[in-house]
Amino acid sequence: MTSTSAAVSLRPAGLPARSPPAGWPSAPAPAIRAMPAAPVGEPLPEARRVLVVIARPGQESADLGALVYAFGRGGASLALLCLTRGEASSLNSTCEPLETVRLWELQVAAGLLGISSVRVSDYPDGGLRLAPVPALTERVRRVIREHAPDLLLVVDPAASGDPDDARVAQAACLAAQTVSLPVAARMAPGARGGWLADLGAEAAAARAVQRSAVAAHASQSAALPRLRRRLDLLDGRERLRWLVPPAAGSDFLLR
Repeated sequence: MTSTSAAVSLRPAGLPARSPPAGWPSAPAPAIRAMPAAPVGEPLPEARRVLVVIARPGQESADLGALVYAFGRGGASLALLCLTRGEASSLNSTCEPLETVRLWELQVAAGLLGISSVRVSDYPDGGLRLAPVPALTERVRRVIREHAPDLLLVVDPAASGDPDDARVAQAACLAAQTVSLPVAARMAPGARGGWLADLGAEAAAARAVQRSAVAAHASQSAALPRLRRRLDLLDGRERLRWLVPPAAGSDFLLR
């Protein structure tokens, strides 16, 4: 399976250097809003390097955006592996093919969230559930070798019910276990189990940046009003659970 990638510049390799597609958003200053009051949660794990692994563009923002930003503000370097180009979406408010425009949107969102390295593979969107697990696992393992993360972050497959997310989590866990890396999953709001992680003193800023990163996915604009309403209900915490817990005796730190 081939892949395209970008490092630091975030422009996926293989895409020509050109002006953004029509309708591609600029990066406005995030609007910081007051959040619902909530008890303080547990501190985030003190990770130095975080690798985010997702099935398709948009999840880095809608599902993981506030967490990713908070980890970065805490001093972690951030890398992203997206295993498809998101071409199976039924929405497209631009004139560009989704497999192209969604990579540009991912570039904008990643920049807003503080992600410094993006890798995009060309597995078929909606078909990850059929992809061979060893090949997916090796893809994740290669990015682990490249970035040497001390934490992997994924979408909890129980939160989405998406078989593609389940396959991503499976591959991430298998790859992480070979090098004794912990894997944390962001659970659905209101889910039971796991623990509530506090986004810290800049939680309101983290939510504002998350909303801006979500808005970067202009091709999906028909879904944005509903998603914004969902984000507006969230407070300064996220519920996490370990898919692969930190190894006993490891130097993985908890604040």
